[in-house]
Amino acid sequence: MKVSFNWLKELVDIRVTVEELAHKLTMAGLEVEEISPVAAPFSQIVVAEVKATAPHPNADKLRICDVDAGTGSILQIVCGAPNVAPGLRVPCALVGAKLPGLEIKAAKLRGIESSGMLCSARELGLSDDHAGLLVLPNDAPVGKDIRAYLDLDDTYLTLKMTPNRGDCLSMIGIARDLAAVSQSKLTLPVVLENHVDGLTSMAVTISAPIACGRYSGRVITGMNLNASSPEWMKRRLERAGFRSISPLVDITNYVNLERGQPMHAFDYHKLNGAIDVRFAQAGESIKLLNSQHVQLQSDMLVIADDNGPLAIAGVMGGLDSMVTNNTTAVMFESAYFSPHVIRGKARGLGISSDAAYRFERGVSPEGALNALEYATQLALSICGGTSGKAGPIVDVVGDLPERKSVVVRPARVVELLGMPIETNEMLSILTSLQCHVTVSGDALSVVPPPYRFDLNIEEDFIEEIARIHGYVNVPSSAPISTLAILPVSGSQRTKTSLRHEMVGLGYQEVINYSFTPPEWEADFADNLAPVKVANPISSQMSVMRSNLIGGLIAAIKHNINHGESRLKLFELGRCFKRDVTDLDAQPEILGGIAYGARFPEQWGEGGQKGASTDFFTVKGEVEALLRGLQPRFETASLCAFHPGRSAKISVGGVAVGLIGELHPKWQQKHDLPCAPILFEIDISVMKRIVAPSFKPISRMPILRRDIAVVVEESVEIQSLADAVSEAKVSTVIEFSPFDLYRGESIGSGKKSVAFRILMQDTDRTLVDTEADERVSEILKVINKEFGATLRK
Repeated sequence: MKVSFNWLKELVDIRVTVEELAHKLTMAGLEVEEISPVAAPFSQIVVAEVKATAPHPNADKLRICDVDAGTGSILQIVCGAPNVAPGLRVPCALVGAKLPGLEIKAAKLRGIESSGMLCSARELGLSDDHAGLLVLPNDAPVGKDIRAYLDLDDTYLTLKMTPNRGDCLSMIGIARDLAAVSQSKLTLPVVLENHVDGLTSMAVTISAPIACGRYSGRVITGMNLNASSPEWMKRRLERAGFRSISPLVDITNYVNLERGQPMHAFDYHKLNGAIDVRFAQAGESIKLLNSQHVQLQSDMLVIADDNGPLAIAGVMGGLDSMVTNNTTAVMFESAYFSPHVIRGKARGLGISSDAAYRFERGVSPEGALNALEYATQLALSICGGTSGKAGPIVDVVGDLPERKSVVVRPARVVELLGMPIETNEMLSILTSLQCHVTVSGDALSVVPPPYRFDLNIEEDFIEEIARIHGYVNVPSSAPISTLAILPVSGSQRTKTSLRHEMVGLGYQEVINYSFTPPEWEADFADNLAPVKVANPISSQMSVMRSNLIGGLIAAIKHNINHGESRLKLFELGRCFKRDVTDLDAQPEILGGIAYGARFPEQWGEGGQKGASTDFFTVKGEVEALLRGLQPRFETASLCAFHPGRSAKISVGGVAVGLIGELHPKWQQKHDLPCAPILFEIDISVMKRIVAPSFKPISRMPILRRDIAVVVEESVEIQSLADAVSEAKVSTVIEFSPFDLYRGESIGSGKKSVAFRILMQDTDRTLVDTEADERVSEILKVINKEFGATLRK
């Protein structure tokens, strides 16, 4: 929310700088995100009137203007703006004026002297509009400094409101809080009761009293909507982010901005019969002000007449009853709607509504009448003319929220805050917050003001006492309790240690949301029925993730877009399965992604230069993480991965993860220059450490034999290695593949695999005949099980 410093000074006696004020608001819980001036610094720019214009003799698009700038003489200024014309009052930069990046000097333009410059809004730094001069009202005083006339010596404070402080979504709301924090005088605008001189009124019924606690309306006739909103109102609205539309709409927006009371204006002549505040009925629909056609649901509160719904209560009005330039009679609506009825309706319809933003956080039920009187006063003064007449206010009350008294115990305040505060100071703080406080023995009986929906229990008021007393005044002291360090078994790995291991492997940690788009679940997990979020914060975060792949790819894409070309990222987080009901039982997964070159760019020679990260690089890192657990990698077809470059990871026959190169179609969809390698491991299997076993290092030499065997294409190399391992061939300490060949020389449908065989005895040196026997034994094993033959 944008707040004008000058406007705030009209409501509160502020005697500090804007920076000091921002600090006070932030420390009081109303965080100031940004401080920015309304206009850039400039000087010697005044209101001027164009007296006459004439064509430039040497340029078709330029005009020679006679300008009265209040200097006592007429200035000759050459201007190229398309809207310059006699009688206009515009900003004029005199000779010597300094604008952002520009200093005005007397000059000749195409041979004609020019003593100044007529300015657009863009040249003043007020907006990007440079289509023409900034036209001022006809009554703008000639010669007046433009900064003073447009109130440009002002500063914006951009506040970040927490959801519980709906009472501060207005200038008066912020002023009330600031007055309490700074113990300053609060001066609120006085609204007098308008004289009722019209007879027209509207009958109102509340059929849903729990949903609508109050509905107030007034008909004003004799309106002239060709009138224009006053400049002061337009400026304040625009600086707060509202666009000036028409007098009546501007009035309702201004009342909302100043007082926090959303209002709506109906064209009275478009209404038929009495107003009824009720829930929507089956089959009803409405076309909203944004031209969106909505099929109404039974839980939507509507404002209706005899013809049907006119508006969705607290959200948006209907197009058929909106005010136009032809409107002559208007009915103002000012109401209190229960927050729980309005909450979520605008989001469910996919619209943004300033009224809903306030109503769903809570609006004062006692502010409706005051706001209605103020809107009436503004309407009659701006577009009422001599014929405007205000009818009587119709005020119907439903079930208003009861503000119950809460007992606040001073001793409990001191106990929770950990610092001494006098009871009288507590009383003063609560009173400054407009609470009704009575002393009852050793306790305070407190009734919160009607606009504070966040004050319901004793702890709420204790928080308010701490906030106004000042968080900076809370003393800091060292804890006096003894904290014992719990022992951690040496056979366990913590999540912190896993993170350190990943960093040691060159990865950087990322933390993503557990909410993901349904599209990611379908693409990367083949999950068409993910766990849905009951109240998603956006359509892109509507389901719970069942794996980490989508978030890791998004992180890679974000970094690539910012110029990174080599990335290794990991995340350790919880995933969510539909068939697991216990939250604590939902799996925690360690996921990693490697993209780009295997090594950082370097000058050295060899195969490392420019080599890309591949499946086997990441497989080696996974084996390092699962050291001692003897992981197996089994070929698998996974929807997220390349069909021939993916595998399931298992430990002890149980699947614990997956690894693979991203599928080409997802690489293309996410516009990745090359395919990253990903893996995921359930950390439950990684939390235990397998104690290493040691044996003496043999002093005997190792014998090596290499063999190449031919097998059917369908035979897995791992199966060959497993068969030799299970045979427990004496003195063989390693049997591992190092080469693979396919070609015409070995026949179609077959492949040649070369294995390295290492043999060693711990007591004596092996001789060649023994080595040959071991090789022969190995060949018999794999020939018997897989039909493997020695390649010739």
